[in-house]
Amino acid sequence: MQTGPTSNRASRERRFRVLQMVRDHGELEVSAAIALLGVSSETVRRDLRILESQGLLRRSYGRVFAVESGAFETSLAIRHTINPEEKGRIASALVAKIGEAQTIFIDEGFQTQLIAQRLPDDRRLTVVTASLPIATLLAPWPNVQVIMLGGRVRGNTLGIVDIWAVDMLRRLNLDLAVLGANGVSTERGMTTPDPAVAAVKEAAVLNSERRIFVGAHHKFGTTTFTSFAALTDFELIITGQELSATLANRFTGAGAHLLRV
Repeated sequence: MQTGPTSNRASRERRFRVLQMVRDHGELEVSAAIALLGVSSETVRRDLRILESQGLLRRSYGRVFAVESGAFETSLAIRHTINPEEKGRIASALVAKIGEAQTIFIDEGFQTQLIAQRLPDDRRLTVVTASLPIATLLAPWPNVQVIMLGGRVRGNTLGIVDIWAVDMLRRLNLDLAVLGANGVSTERGMTTPDPAVAAVKEAAVLNSERRIFVGAHHKFGTTTFTSFAALTDFELIITGQELSATLANRFTGAGAHLLRV
C-alpha cells in the first residue's frame, strides 16, 4: 500500500474532486460517486466521512449534500433538483398555515417559489418579496398585489439585497414572513452564507407579526456564515418527514416548534 507525501496528495486531490462533484450537482448518490471515481467503495466512504467531519458535506439516506458556507452557495438552478418532492409537501403545509394574513413577505429561493405557486387565489393578498422569480410569477395574478424590494440583484439566486431592500422592509408592517435559510442549527439558529442576504432576512423577522420557517431536512444540523434569527423567533418550523427523529428531538428540545410533513 502506497504511503507518504505522494499518497497523501492523491487522497487530497480525490477528496477535492468528490467535493466539486457534489457542489456541481447539489447532491449526489454515494453509489454514483463510487462509480465516477473508479475506486473502492471503502475509499469513497472514507473520503466522505473526512469531508463531512470538515463540515463540507453532509450524508443522508445514501446521498451526499453540499454544505454551504461563506465561500460557496448552491445556485438557484441546482436547488430545483434537490428534494423537489419534499419541498412540495413543505410548500403545501405552509400555505395551510397562512391563516388570516393579508400582507406576506416571501423570501428568495426555490422552496419559497413553490409556496408562491400555491397561494390562494380566492382572496386579496399583498406579497412583499426579495425574489425576482416570485415577483414575476405573482405579478399577473389579479388577487395579488406584489411589492418588489429594490436593491442589488444577486446573480446566483436572483434575490434582492443591500441597504435599499433593508430600508424598505423597515418601513413595512407585515402580517407574516415566510423565510428559508441555508443552514439551521440549535447553536446558531438560522444562517446564510451572504451577510447582505442575512440583513434582508433579519429585517423581515423584525418587521413581521408572525414568522414561519420552511426548509428541507438536509438544511438541519448545518451552519453557514451569518446568523439572522433564532429558532424561537418562529411560531413554526416546517420541514420534511425525512428529518430523523433524533435530530428533530434535538431541535424541539432547543425550543423549536417543529412540523415534519
